[in-house]
Amino acid sequence: MAKFQYSKSFLFLFLFGLIGCGSDVPPGSVEGDPRNENKIYESDLKFYKTKESLFQSSQEVIDDTQILFGDLHVHTTYSIDAFTLELPMMGLQGVHDSSMACDFARYCANLDFFSFNDHAESLTPEHWRDQKEIVQQCNINSTDSVTADLTVFPGWEWTQIGNTPENHWGHRNVIFKDLDSLPARPIGSRTPESGLGVFNMTRQAINARWIDPLNFKRYSDLEWLLDRVAEIPFCDNQSSVHELPLDCYEYAETPRDLFSKLDEWGHDSIVIPHGASWGLHVPYNTSWDNRLNKQGHDPKKQILLEVMSGHGNSEEFKSFFGAGLNDDGSMLCPEPTSDFLPCCWQAGEIMKARCEGLSEAECSARVELAKQYTLEAGPYSNMVFPEAEPEEWLNCNQCTDCFKPAFNYRPKQSAQYALALTNFSEDDQRYNFGFIASTDDHTARPGTGYKQYERRKMTFAAGVKSPLFDYKYPAEDPNFPELPSTLPGESQTDSERNSSFAYPGGLVAVHSKSRSRDDIWQALKDKNVYGTSGPRILLWFDLLNGPNGEASMGSEVTMISNPTFRVKAAGSFKQIPGCPEYSIDSLSEERLDYLCSGECYNPSSERYLIDRIEIIKITPQEYQGEPIGPLIQDKWKVIDCPKSNSGCVVEFEDSEYSRDSTYYVRAIQEGTLAINGENITIEEGGEVNICKGSYKTNLNDDCLSMIEERAWSSPIYLSKP
Repeated sequence: MAKFQYSKSFLFLFLFGLIGCGSDVPPGSVEGDPRNENKIYESDLKFYKTKESLFQSSQEVIDDTQILFGDLHVHTTYSIDAFTLELPMMGLQGVHDSSMACDFARYCANLDFFSFNDHAESLTPEHWRDQKEIVQQCNINSTDSVTADLTVFPGWEWTQIGNTPENHWGHRNVIFKDLDSLPARPIGSRTPESGLGVFNMTRQAINARWIDPLNFKRYSDLEWLLDRVAEIPFCDNQSSVHELPLDCYEYAETPRDLFSKLDEWGHDSIVIPHGASWGLHVPYNTSWDNRLNKQGHDPKKQILLEVMSGHGNSEEFKSFFGAGLNDDGSMLCPEPTSDFLPCCWQAGEIMKARCEGLSEAECSARVELAKQYTLEAGPYSNMVFPEAEPEEWLNCNQCTDCFKPAFNYRPKQSAQYALALTNFSEDDQRYNFGFIASTDDHTARPGTGYKQYERRKMTFAAGVKSPLFDYKYPAEDPNFPELPSTLPGESQTDSERNSSFAYPGGLVAVHSKSRSRDDIWQALKDKNVYGTSGPRILLWFDLLNGPNGEASMGSEVTMISNPTFRVKAAGSFKQIPGCPEYSIDSLSEERLDYLCSGECYNPSSERYLIDRIEIIKITPQEYQGEPIGPLIQDKWKVIDCPKSNSGCVVEFEDSEYSRDSTYYVRAIQEGTLAINGENITIEEGGEVNICKGSYKTNLNDDCLSMIEERAWSSPIYLSKP
């Protein structure tokens, strides 16, 4: 009997140890040493040879800058959504801590700089302190301006989501130069009334532990994190930021509140809006208009705009809209066109397919109700028919002719629309952004776009690994539309169709005088930057005849004469399979496999061709109510490039320069295979193809198709007196 009791006790202790209760995830430690300076010299030499070739062909003096590549949008498991995406039911790897971001950036992606941008709304005081220690470890060799291999900027993401165009401000990354000029706490957007805000629905994932008991602890760890975040006391917003306790949660309800708190801290910072046209959470008719004011914009801090990320491209303005407006301001459902299908219209079609047995009058009434509910549901329109298959929605609300478009595209949130605006009530204020791109990676993998592989690890295309975890929200009546909640965190997003719009993400490039932290930061502040869709395309864009001589991308110039510009571009290096020797020698086999999955940035000596240069011209509004569409000339000029590995150099003049004008260029690289290059496709027979993140698409299928990768220069802003 005693032996039996002993066996039961042992079994209980074994199961308790296996299952366990929730606990914190340790921050980890950086494994790889700084890269050997000889490898940095070799990499820089390749760049300078290409630069010399390009500049000699244009018969000009070579400038003293080099192009460095980075990622200013990186999340770790400290972000609640990142933690959830890596739960065992997703079939991915699990924990991706801050130290892994350092090793991945250095030895998988071979980046020159990156920043941490975990959601402030979910960063605990302990995690904030731990991450600062990792930043310090990772920056161990960033003091030498010639051989510094990796610079890490601290920061966070301010993640705000509204349920109307008026109260939706969007997401912003806040980055700082170094740890000595950093606020004591990150500043989030959750308020005392909002609970966990955008993470309110995350608790539902904890229930999976009962059907996945062998991974019970991982789900309990999530529960621990949610409980820990919920118990952090809110800071007193009436007190000075310097007088607040270290362990309270500091928050800002609007961008103006955020800017004011940053001013109060007094540290130099850059605030970067991002994912603007990504409509997964964005209400219909949200626009840059209502943020071009002191409440939504600070031109000294908000100097850069992320036009491309793993959520897609937010550059292009289109004339379609998911919801129209009646004269009284109420929403109406526009009819479909050859290039755009409104989801409200498709909701009516879905309802028609469910009308069997109904009278014609009842069917028509339900169709109109489905359209209206879809308009009111906005980004949560999939919940109007919660049991409908994603294929039933076809490709509604998508930009079908955009490059790597964001899901549920919001055209008035695009970069082009922003640059065409003028606020005449506030000193003719305009957005004068520099353009960047980044990844918005949520697996501590900065710079994932170096190769198109491992779709579910290198993109947001995460989904449950088997039908066991496939939960469908039950409809009260599958044949009757429902009106879902539009409050953030209270409705399920359209994640399956969204997976077809998940990409490895982009990169930010800086024209820096050296590899030093100071010079990289100064290039960002000067807006002498550009973005790429992932490949390391080289790009220069200069005004040649400014009143003070040449002016680089990001410049603001007042001039009377017709402007002349020069563009120089070279394609990215073709990649060699596998990882270079220095990566293999620097990380353990287990860590290299866990982070890089067998592939690293491993350039050959051959570059892809630049196919053409596209020039976009935007003339900002000159009077109140001037229509936006005609002000955006895309493409204003297209110049083909010679089929040469040495790059492309072109010059052009604007002989019709008659008003304030903004110019930027796209360098278009020859076609290559890319993850989700085609998004949702509809065959002639009506078959709908969606590349899903779940088991419903082969988990090993990277959904590759041909696409032309590109780089976007920062604009040059000309004012004509």
